[in-house]
Amino acid sequence: MKVLSVASEVYPLIKTGGLADVAGALPAALSTHGVDMQVLLPGYQQVMAKLRNPVPLVKFDDLLGVSATILTSTIDGVEYLILDAPDLFDREGGPYTDAANADHRDNWLRFAALSRAAANIAEGAIEDWTPDIVHAHDWQAGLTPVYIKQGKASATPTVMTIHNIAFQGQFGPDIFPKLGLPQSVFSVDGVEYYGDVSFLKGGLQMATAITTVSPTYAQEIRTPDFGMGLDGLINARAASLHGIVNGIDPDVWDPSTDQMIAANYSLAKPKKRHANRKALAEYFSFPDTEKPVFTVVSRLTWQKGIDVLTELVDDIVAMGGRLAVLGSGDKALETALLQAAERHPGDIGLVIGYDEPLSHLMQAGGDVILVPSRFEPCGLTQLYGLRYGNVPVVARTGGLADTIIDANEAASAAQVATGFQFSPVTPDALREALRRAVRAFSEPKVWAQLQSQGMNADVSWDRSALRYANLYAELLTATSETT
Repeated sequence: MKVLSVASEVYPLIKTGGLADVAGALPAALSTHGVDMQVLLPGYQQVMAKLRNPVPLVKFDDLLGVSATILTSTIDGVEYLILDAPDLFDREGGPYTDAANADHRDNWLRFAALSRAAANIAEGAIEDWTPDIVHAHDWQAGLTPVYIKQGKASATPTVMTIHNIAFQGQFGPDIFPKLGLPQSVFSVDGVEYYGDVSFLKGGLQMATAITTVSPTYAQEIRTPDFGMGLDGLINARAASLHGIVNGIDPDVWDPSTDQMIAANYSLAKPKKRHANRKALAEYFSFPDTEKPVFTVVSRLTWQKGIDVLTELVDDIVAMGGRLAVLGSGDKALETALLQAAERHPGDIGLVIGYDEPLSHLMQAGGDVILVPSRFEPCGLTQLYGLRYGNVPVVARTGGLADTIIDANEAASAAQVATGFQFSPVTPDALREALRRAVRAFSEPKVWAQLQSQGMNADVSWDRSALRYANLYAELLTATSETT
């Protein structure tokens, strides 16, 4: 079975968040189920610099007005398809923003071109490799199902995955004539959304199937509180909606082999974890004591509940804990955390930005990973925490609720607890969860049991990859029955 995956970022070539990890891990996870998945992503500067002996496959003289080439390149045994369009992607900054952190003004064109190229591949543009299924990720690939539905490959089944419904790719109506789509598509049954064009809405409307990255989030987005204005559409398509929880790449996130941490360890040899705890303390200039270290690796935003956390930094220190934060985002939240670090030198540490090796060390050396998100489609941070013995404290929402078993009395007695949940996302509720974690940490046997249960949890792609493979097979069967 041949599947084309379309994504705006793919680890290890380019990453700003969890989407990259998912898009990067799926091909290998699905290969054991007979799925040949190729990933198409944009040729950003960062991506082009990592290519080795790229081979041109398809040349476009006019891809929505620009010249472009689809390249193939194999890196570390993985084959990638790269949309090399210098006019669109050869520029400074990140995938979506410029060097000043402002959105690229032509993001609509950049990602419409990605989707149009994907549709061309579905129509047979690559000799000897035409996909049976096309799988699009988030709004940046949202027009993929639209172009396919309106083109020569209209019978090709498509899957639209929502990683975060809050980001919808909404642009003014003036761009529609430049998309190369029939006028009929600018309608309530197409890409039109309150007079604008919504890439995600179009994809959700026209995809054969819709998936989200956890079962709970699949239900949450059917409500006004979580649906971000698209709950009506999601409910109308409920029969085609599937919640499939994310996994993590066990080759990248494995404390027994991870080269980014100070010392390797495992469930069988947990004492070696202490060297990472010491290295983390040295990095953040914490005195090497036995105080619990709370870690945060996150975008510093309202969605992630960081505003609630900032209200409790003094409480964490008063409880006898320390806080290490890695992330960037809202300037007011960054400032609040910087001020907290100044108030509590030696107890609170902050790194503004993103550092992949440091994120690994924080999982390996931290005691508690905090994920107080107001909504979280799946979340990978808590899964990394489980794998590394960094006990999660999470809000009871989305994938956090699906992947962490609260250490209540029953779960603890049954020895299945893996962390601490709290709800609602308020200072009082989070404070109580922190207190529960500190109490458990003060009992070494209880804490070791929690860590052990978390490290034993299956956070791989095995079960989820099988669900995707089964979904693809069902779509192909349904298509063959109707053609």
